[in-house]
Amino acid sequence: MTTVKKIKDETRKVYLEKRTSMDPELKRKRDKKICDVATSLASYRYADYVLLYAPLDGEIDIMPVAEDALSKGKKIAFPRCNKEDHTMDFHIVSSLDELSVDSYGIREPSADAPVFDLKNCYSSMICFVPALIYDKKGYRLGYGKGFYDRYLSSVKGNIIGVVYSDFIVPSVPRGKFDVSLSILLTEKGVVVTSEN
Repeated sequence: MTTVKKIKDETRKVYLEKRTSMDPELKRKRDKKICDVATSLASYRYADYVLLYAPLDGEIDIMPVAEDALSKGKKIAFPRCNKEDHTMDFHIVSSLDELSVDSYGIREPSADAPVFDLKNCYSSMICFVPALIYDKKGYRLGYGKGFYDRYLSSVKGNIIGVVYSDFIVPSVPRGKFDVSLSILLTEKGVVVTSEN
């Protein structure tokens, strides 16, 4: 019997290869369009806090959104992962220079940076969530560690998946803890998913 994990691993391999083989100039243009769409969203314009990710090689580069948010006086936060229990928290930074590379090769804030208090945040926030692919119901396929699914299970608010339009598939294999998002952001604009 084929397990969900095996199907996820096989799907992950296919789309990692597809993303790696993308023409760099095309990728740069697509990433810029995604950032332009992100900063034009009403939920972004009115957000006091912008939760982002620091892209790995090949991931959609949304760092221009971080720079735009800082220039507009918004607070920005990036995830810091706890490898022991596969949880994460977002930490607020005042400059992108405060991010440094961890053991996974991910840029993240220091442990001393203030933690974004999800439970007591009474200001508006928007969270941009990376994935390798999303499906039409808003379920994501990441890298298999489960950090985002654990975090997102307790988040209420504007959570937006970031993905290339041709990396939205009919469905992804999912487990009982996987979380779906109602809005996806692509280089072609916003996609509202069918599950929510």
